[in-house]
Amino acid sequence: MTEKEKMLAGDMYDPSDDTLVNDRLSARKKVRRYNTTTEEEPEIRKELLKALLGESGENIYMEPNIRFDYGYNTYVGENFYANFDSVILDVAEVRMGDNCMLAPNVQIYTATHPIEHLSRNSGKELAKPITIGDNVWIGGGAIINPGVTLGNGVVVASGAVVTKSFPDNVVIGGNPARIIKQINQEG
Repeated sequence: MTEKEKMLAGDMYDPSDDTLVNDRLSARKKVRRYNTTTEEEPEIRKELLKALLGESGENIYMEPNIRFDYGYNTYVGENFYANFDSVILDVAEVRMGDNCMLAPNVQIYTATHPIEHLSRNSGKELAKPITIGDNVWIGGGAIINPGVTLGNGVVVASGAVVTKSFPDNVVIGGNPARIIKQINQEG
């Protein structure tokens, strides 16, 4: 397997591999271009996002500044909105459904490292995918950690550190995040 194939499979991989270094540099160039656009250039912003992301709906918008590791591992649905200073370390896939909103400074991390120091010191890394359902709102400064799945209709409180998965229609918050309440969809 190539290092990229290992990375995408969730296996330990070498991030200094030339292909991966070039892919990250390409993403940084696209991100840098996006971050220098202005509000008067909505169509250019949309084009740049579509060129960066693996897949997206038609109605997408991200306030600058944005940051991605690769971009092509991030898939967002229709009506996606991200406020200022989003960081998405998309070493593994990040999949977000329709009608998702990110408040300022949301951080989504698929990247991780071995806990055992000898393995960690090798320089090799791994990643775990993140899946976010439809109609999810992630509050300001929240951190979504590797391997997390958030169900449909989840609300993540500001500043939450999400270290595990949660079902549909719950409000979560805290460090580590826990269920604060169920959301009644009846009205």
